[in-house]
Amino acid sequence: MPLLNGNQNARKEEDFAGKKLKALPYELLQRGGDAVKVDLQKNRLKQINGISQLKNLTELNLSRNELSDFPVDITGLYQLEKLYINQNNIKTIPENVFPSLEKLRFLKLSTNRLEKLPQDINRCLHLNYLNLSNNCLRNLDSLVGLSHLKELYVERNQLAELPELLFLNNSLTLFKANGNPLRKPPQEVCAGGLRDIQSYFAMLEADAPDVCTVKTMFLGSSMAGKSTLCRSLKQGCPVTVAEEDRTVGIEISEVGSEGVRFFFWDFAGQEEYYITHHVFITAQAFVILAINLSSYNMDAQSFKEKVGFWIKNLQLKIPDSVVLLVGTHIDQCTKENEVKEKKKHIEEQVKEMLETHTTNLERRMKNFQEMEDSSLYYDQINQIERLTEYKLKVVDFIPVDCTEQADIDKLHSRIKHEVLNKETFPSIEQTLPRCYCEVENEIQELLKNGDIAEHGIVSQSSLLYELKNRHETLDDDKLKLILQYLHRIGVIMWYKEIPELAGSLFVKPSFLISLFKTIVRHDLVQELNKISPAQLKSENALVIQKKRWISDYKDRASLNNVAIRILVRNELQKNNYGITDEELIEEVVGSKKREGSLLSLLKHFDVCLSTKHNSPLNPKANEFCPQKNWKPSNPIVYEPDACLFPSYLSDNKQVEQKWESDNTEDLNIHVYFLPEIPHGFFHRLVIRTCSLYSPYWIGKDQCVLCCGDKRFLLREHCDEDQFIEIRCKESELETPGEIQKAWGVIREIMKRLNTLTEQWQGLYLTVHSPCKSSDCDQYFQWNDWQEWLEDSGTSKFNVGLEEKQTCPNGHQRRTELLFPRTPDAST
Repeated sequence: MPLLNGNQNARKEEDFAGKKLKALPYELLQRGGDAVKVDLQKNRLKQINGISQLKNLTELNLSRNELSDFPVDITGLYQLEKLYINQNNIKTIPENVFPSLEKLRFLKLSTNRLEKLPQDINRCLHLNYLNLSNNCLRNLDSLVGLSHLKELYVERNQLAELPELLFLNNSLTLFKANGNPLRKPPQEVCAGGLRDIQSYFAMLEADAPDVCTVKTMFLGSSMAGKSTLCRSLKQGCPVTVAEEDRTVGIEISEVGSEGVRFFFWDFAGQEEYYITHHVFITAQAFVILAINLSSYNMDAQSFKEKVGFWIKNLQLKIPDSVVLLVGTHIDQCTKENEVKEKKKHIEEQVKEMLETHTTNLERRMKNFQEMEDSSLYYDQINQIERLTEYKLKVVDFIPVDCTEQADIDKLHSRIKHEVLNKETFPSIEQTLPRCYCEVENEIQELLKNGDIAEHGIVSQSSLLYELKNRHETLDDDKLKLILQYLHRIGVIMWYKEIPELAGSLFVKPSFLISLFKTIVRHDLVQELNKISPAQLKSENALVIQKKRWISDYKDRASLNNVAIRILVRNELQKNNYGITDEELIEEVVGSKKREGSLLSLLKHFDVCLSTKHNSPLNPKANEFCPQKNWKPSNPIVYEPDACLFPSYLSDNKQVEQKWESDNTEDLNIHVYFLPEIPHGFFHRLVIRTCSLYSPYWIGKDQCVLCCGDKRFLLREHCDEDQFIEIRCKESELETPGEIQKAWGVIREIMKRLNTLTEQWQGLYLTVHSPCKSSDCDQYFQWNDWQEWLEDSGTSKFNVGLEEKQTCPNGHQRRTELLFPRTPDAST
């Protein structure tokens, strides 16, 4: 029976959610005008004939059904105020529907297949919420005139331009358009939100110029020849790069060519640097993947290391990117036909890899579609369908001899041909107000004239003052919006979301990256060994302490804060920058009392987390007395004195000691990643989670953390089916209340996991609770687990669950040990 709620006058809210309905229930239509709110979500409805009989309906939920045509019967619902019709398969909406819905205030049409909107949708004059995300829309002109619209969501469509008139609407307070190939305004403007877009259009001239800018990323394994390619293209002639001069971290340079502005980002190939790559690898980029052909072996392992690893990571991070394969060191290939054979092998393997990726996605989607109640898995089906639409484009393989001018010219021509192809790069041309380009040029002029120091660190107030003197029409707010745009395209760096860094800008990104590589580098032990006695004395440190720093880094992947300060200070004072301003040095480096801006940045990007080394007992410590506040003899005992870099850990010994062993009755969920867990994901999740809970112990692919007296385990599995396991010890859960609290902690972990996955467009997740019988490989699948994460855990998540669940092999367990249960879940 449906859930009925109502007053004595029989004004009812009727719940038919998840009833596997293929038609409207007879009892609902019989009651006619009594219903004011009807929930029909998660059914199998393809049409809703008779719905117009519900004359007094004010709210209707038709989400997660099988509607392919917009139900025109809705035009008879004159009292309708809220309509959920998201997550269906609607391709078109006829005219003359929305003029009938004069009272409609809320409309959710997200996750359908809409290619255009009816022209008369703007006659819904009271509409204040509209969600059109996850469709195929190319135009929003018909929305102009919705004068009461407050919230508009158009994420992940096919929009290239936004109508300027739409943003003259003073009622609009929230607008999101991520995931569109926007050129007017560019995506980097839209990322700033509504105010940035309104400001953009206010500054946009009628004859505003189009600019062509391409971020070009050079990726590949160590010694693949990336720097040689990058520098040769920049100089326009062969450039030799010695082995000792190879890239440490990332190098940035700018190159102009026939109206196209290239930003070259040369990424170091050593694995130690991968933990910072996610900070700078961004969407809408052109990727040049360098492959050392002389050291390439035509086998699976060589392909995986030199090609497959990078292709997979691009599929996950930026799955719609364009990749040019460049074979290097061909002058060192001495065998006849060696280059030709290796080129063929790589091309065949890449083709097979891309086809396998698509096949796996289609197979997974088909499995969901063939399930008995496929409507319950609509979210999963839709997510996979969207992943199949991403097409990583790998263009022809080019072998290059970097010592030959003709080969450099050939590569340059090929790059230019690809980026000017509108089908390959639809949003390469972007329309910008002139003042955006002028502000950028003026910043470079300030650097050139010495008004900004050579290192490029400048306070926000100083830069705004200088720019306002040159632009009387731009106030602080407009200048800040332009600076944020320049940050998003990588011209400058301004992390205003980090309180410690909000007041400073890095107008020379290469300087900031040079600071990164003082700590994140392949030869860090060598750099620690180079610390001189004089540098140690500056921090009141001893040589014996330096030895401890090195052993801690090797054994525990932790680096003492004093060592960090010495290394960064040394970099700042090098001849390249020669910084002598002690106040600036302390701001970047930090002191014994506070961490510097560099550490704040590394933590912000999940590279490291603060930790406290175990200290010997202090015989002078204040005595502890029950029922009295205890104060430490020195407040510094609470302060972290080192940073832990989880990615450098090599074993799980400490974690295994603290966790002891698994028990089949533990709370246990598996979060599966398709196609695989991204490189570095697990440790980034651990860093985010351990900032919430303490104490914790971290290993190579495991982590134990505590919340009160409860222990939780995170474990990464990188077998054929890759997943992250989250456990809580059953022996520490004695009551239903404690079980629910444990689910609460798991929810917080999963919230961070889910948020982190948003940085990888090509990821898809499923969640299972494995059967608790030791000899059983069955599992219980979570359907709408993301809904559980959205708020405090809605009752909708567990509607209809029995007190016990039975796996296909007949094993039973209490539901609360398999799924989180809200108090009213069984009603």
